[in-house]
Amino acid sequence: MQERYIVTADLGTSKTALCVTSVSDGNAQIVYYGESPSDGIRYNRVFNPTRAAEALGKAIEKAQNELDININQLVIGLPRYGVRQEVAEAEVQRSEPMSCIELEEVEEIKNIALDTYPLKDSSREEIYGAVPQSFTAGELFHQSEEDIVGSPAESLTGNFKVFIGSKRAVTNIDIMLNKLKIAPARKLFVPQMLGEAVLTDEEKDNGVALIEMGAGVTSVSIYKGRILRYYAALPFGAGNVTADIKSECGFKESLAENIKLGFGACIPEKIPSLGEKTLQINNDETGTYEHLSIKYLAEIIDCRVREILEGVLFLVQESGYADKLRNGIVLTGGGADLANISNLMKDMSGYNVRTGYPRSRFISTSGCPGISETSAAATVAMLLAVKDDGRLNCAYTAEEAAEKAAEEADAGADAGTVGGAYMEQDFTDTVFASRTEQQQNASARKKDSKAKVEGKKKEKEQTAKQKTTIWKKVGEGLTSLFDDMTEENENQEEQL
Repeated sequence: MQERYIVTADLGTSKTALCVTSVSDGNAQIVYYGESPSDGIRYNRVFNPTRAAEALGKAIEKAQNELDININQLVIGLPRYGVRQEVAEAEVQRSEPMSCIELEEVEEIKNIALDTYPLKDSSREEIYGAVPQSFTAGELFHQSEEDIVGSPAESLTGNFKVFIGSKRAVTNIDIMLNKLKIAPARKLFVPQMLGEAVLTDEEKDNGVALIEMGAGVTSVSIYKGRILRYYAALPFGAGNVTADIKSECGFKESLAENIKLGFGACIPEKIPSLGEKTLQINNDETGTYEHLSIKYLAEIIDCRVREILEGVLFLVQESGYADKLRNGIVLTGGGADLANISNLMKDMSGYNVRTGYPRSRFISTSGCPGISETSAAATVAMLLAVKDDGRLNCAYTAEEAAEKAAEEADAGADAGTVGGAYMEQDFTDTVFASRTEQQQNASARKKDSKAKVEGKKKEKEQTAKQKTTIWKKVGEGLTSLFDDMTEENENQEEQL
């Protein structure tokens, strides 16, 4: 099987994580993972596509030079903040009630639920994703997907949790990629698959809250019965801790970040060995130096982290699952590396708390140690979601690029291009044609879904009319039979 590449980009508020994975004969090998400063992004959302494109372009160029490949597509994450969850439902009458439900039918009813869901303002909102919650078929009520597939039933009803976000945020991603002349291979709402990368099956089954603390956004994903039941996010994260250190101590942001990563901790009273130590920070520009107490640094960090964790616990309480988290809380994301943050969460909540590192199952990660850190959890989640898609190929080698350029040059010469030169096409058409095609497909699916629903409705009405006609005829037959029997009884009485 020909080697192909999957390239993922996790756009964070402070840094962008770019990962390149080689897939051949079903084996996935991560060959590159790098984190670089991001720009033009706030709250995990692209607000300035031009600046974001410049930062992402540098990360892509570095990966291309190191691997000697050309990246032409990206699997990219959608914003995690500003997303609301709603409930969608769909029902279909099965044409063959004695046959067993297949997985394709589950996917079909999911598409119907999404395509027929009434958005408040379709010009400003977009559905980012959906997670099945339960299915009802015949005498089976509120069953999981794995339990409903393979069961016979006359009808199938599905309930879904739908995640809705800003359409402008998605358009800004397209504009950013257009500036880089790169097409979006997939756009993924990462919280849908983050649990697969971090949690165990037992945790998802028994009940757990997965807290991902990034630089600008902290999200809460609650699992129960192996299903994502609740999602919410706060516009605060580890970047706010860095900002507090910068503001309080008068440091540059880069220095504040390095101090946080190297010496930062929560709960000042639990660092007795370091509490009395002091950092000496030299200023090369002025030739002076300053002293910063480790304990004072911990006090700055502790105040902000407590505020964030209080917001997280409020969301957990609001979810209605606070008393159902038998496996407690799992902390992941870059902010989970802060010393004592797990102990602080345990003290504040009373839950069992552990740090969640990405479990890159079925993927070889040798040579890329950064992929095993908590900050890479979202990257691994995206990779696990798309690695089995054999049609996905996000890059090509230098040899393939040369062959492609030669073919395009020949095609240009055949078309009468001046000097046989390759005329580069405006990539805007490519990116937005792809998006337009997706929208047209969604519109077609929506019409098809509505037609199916209307067809099923008419079929149901016709069936009801047929049943009514049949019972009417049966009733008329019984009435006629009863009259005949009455007349016969009367004749017998007269004869007697």
